[in-house]
Amino acid sequence: MVTIRDVAKAAGVSVATVSRVLNETGYVHEDTRNTVNEMIKQLNYSPNEVARSLYTKKSRLIGLLLPDITNPFFPLLARGVEDEMRLHDYRLIFGNTDEDAEKEQDYIQTFQQNNVIGLISMTNTLSKKVYQDLSIPVVFLDRTSSGYPSVFADGKEGGKLAAMEMVKRGSKRITLIKGPGHLQTAVDRFQGALEVLSTSDINFYVMSTTSFSFKDAETWAKDLFEKYPDTDGVIASNDIVATAVIHEALRIGKKIPEEVQVIGFDDVPHSSLLFPPLSTIRQPAYEMGKEAAQLLIKLMKNEKLQKKNIQLPVTFINRDTTRKVDEHV
Repeated sequence: MVTIRDVAKAAGVSVATVSRVLNETGYVHEDTRNTVNEMIKQLNYSPNEVARSLYTKKSRLIGLLLPDITNPFFPLLARGVEDEMRLHDYRLIFGNTDEDAEKEQDYIQTFQQNNVIGLISMTNTLSKKVYQDLSIPVVFLDRTSSGYPSVFADGKEGGKLAAMEMVKRGSKRITLIKGPGHLQTAVDRFQGALEVLSTSDINFYVMSTTSFSFKDAETWAKDLFEKYPDTDGVIASNDIVATAVIHEALRIGKKIPEEVQVIGFDDVPHSSLLFPPLSTIRQPAYEMGKEAAQLLIKLMKNEKLQKKNIQLPVTFINRDTTRKVDEHV
């Protein structure tokens, strides 16, 4: 691994001179600066960003808080953030909070200790005051906030789409799985679906859940068919829960989509690889991540925001867990 001492030796200057070139501090003759930069390029030297930030009190580091890295939806968001940030020469450090307030607080403190200059949060378990006390700009992603810039998908419209497609395809006894009540995005999906189902000539059930985790989804899927065995359509709170519903339905001998239709939410990569492939509401995760990064960059540059809250559209992805519209007629 190339060090700053290797660069200094190759350029025939002191370590202090290389440091001044890297950090753009103090006077360095133009010829010397060019020589140092040439050696940095030839040796492919990468400075330690954390150490550099401690010296300059500035950095190119951005903090990113994820609620659950095992949920494949959140890495899609993170990738959008990362790709956009790298275009502008920023780097990410991230923390996985598991929707735990203490872990969220610990990671925020860690970010501060590493001199991050901005924060994108996909979790908001903590009170608003914690974020208000930060001296760096904050953007919420896949979360709504009245006090901070945020990027999110149109969850309510997504819920409506799922319900309309389910009814259109002939389900008469639909189970609506309500996501975690503390997440406004989940509440929006539920309310959108509920609005459609309440005005439709069908029977429906509501099943409440408390998380989007893999571990819990299997239990909820079993509970669903035990409590509502006549269910012929399931609108899941996300693709993970929908996956568990498919597995359980097939395990107990129900045919999909002939006997039970299933619609998920998110369109994570594995949704198209399931058997049968999952019909779902697609959130444009990668684009959401890029939008959040662009918002944060503007805040860090003290640029005026034309829109503080950005809502992206959702779409219905029709695969094999739903019937064709005319099949039930």
